[in-house]
Amino acid sequence: MAQADSRALALGVLAGAAGISLAIVCFRKIGAGGGGRVLHLRSNADHTAGSLGLQTGQAEVLDRLGALIHCVSELKEEVKALKDALPHLQDNVRDQLRGRSGDDITTRKASTLHRTLTRRKKASASATSEGQSSEEAESEGGYITALTDSEEEEESDDDRKPPQEPVDELTALLQKADRLHSCNGAEKAQGLNALLERKAEFDQKCQYLWRLSRAYADAHDFAVDLAEKKSCAENGKKVGEEAISINPQCAEGHQWYAILCGLLSEYESIQNKIKNGYLFKDHLDKAIELKPEDPLSYYLLGRWCYAVSQCTWIERKVAATLFGEPPSATVQDALQNFLKGLEGAQAAAGVSVISWLYLDLSRTQSSAGYNPQA
Repeated sequence: MAQADSRALALGVLAGAAGISLAIVCFRKIGAGGGGRVLHLRSNADHTAGSLGLQTGQAEVLDRLGALIHCVSELKEEVKALKDALPHLQDNVRDQLRGRSGDDITTRKASTLHRTLTRRKKASASATSEGQSSEEAESEGGYITALTDSEEEEESDDDRKPPQEPVDELTALLQKADRLHSCNGAEKAQGLNALLERKAEFDQKCQYLWRLSRAYADAHDFAVDLAEKKSCAENGKKVGEEAISINPQCAEGHQWYAILCGLLSEYESIQNKIKNGYLFKDHLDKAIELKPEDPLSYYLLGRWCYAVSQCTWIERKVAATLFGEPPSATVQDALQNFLKGLEGAQAAAGVSVISWLYLDLSRTQSSAGYNPQA
C-alpha cells in the first residue's frame, strides 16, 4: 500500500513538472510572436511618419513656388505700367522744368508709391497666410523698407533743393526787352513801347535805362521819317546819359550811349558831329575797359576808325579848331579792330555781330588794299 502511494506521488510530481515546462514553452512562443507584431507595427508607424514629412516638405516647396509666381506676375504688371508711362515721360520732364505742374507730378509720384507699397504689403500678407517661411517674410519686409527709404531719400533731396525765387517785375520786364531785341522785323521795335509803359516805376534803375536806350536805337532803325529817326536818337542819348550817371561802371550803359551819339551825329552839323564823335570814342573806350570780351565794342571801334580815316579836309580843320588836335585813325586800325571783334564773336557765337563784321570787314579790306592770299 505504501509503495502504491509513493508511485502515485512521483507520477503527480512528474506530470506537474511536465505541465509547467509545457506552459513555459507556450509562453515563450507567444512572447516571440507578439514582439514581431510590435516591431512590424512600429516600422509601419515610422514609414507613415516619413511619408507625412515628405508631404509637408512638398507643400512648403509648392507654397514658395506660388509666392514666386505671384511676385513675377506683379513684376510683369509694374513693367507694363512703366512701358505705359514712358511715352509721357518727355511731357512730365518738360512740365517739371517749366515749373507748371510740380504739384501734379508730386501727386502722381505719391500715388504710385502708395500703390506699390499696397501691392507689396498684400503680397507679404498673402504669402504669410499661405504658409510662407519667416525668412521670406523678412526679405519681403526688407524690400519694402528699402523702397520706402529710397523714396524718402529722393524726397529729402527735393527738400534740400533751393526753392525757385519768383521773378520780380523788373527782371521779367528786362527779360522781355532782351527777347524782343533779339527778334527780327517789326517785333523788335515793340521793345520801346514795352519799356516806356513802366518808365515811371524803374527810371532810376541803370539796367532798365540802358535797355531803354537800346530800344530807342532799335526804333531808330525801323523809323521811316527823318524827324522820327532824329527824335529816337536824341531821346536815346538822353536816356543813355542818365544810365551812366546812375552807374558809371556799367559797360552796356557806356556802349549804348556811344551808339546813340553815333546815330545822332548823322543829323547834326559838322561841329556837333565831331563833338559826338569824341564822345563816341571816349565812352566806347570805357566800355572796352569794363568789358573787354564784348565783340560788339570792337566792331564799333572799327567803325569809328574807318569813319575817321575817311574824314574830309574840312572836317579835320574844324576838329583841329575846336579840340586842338583832330582824331587820327587809319584803315589798318579799323581792320585790326574788325578782326579782333570777329574772333570774339565767333567764340561767343554772336551771329548778328559776325554778319556786321563780315560786311564792314570786306569793305575795309578793299579800302586798305588788303589781300588775304598775299
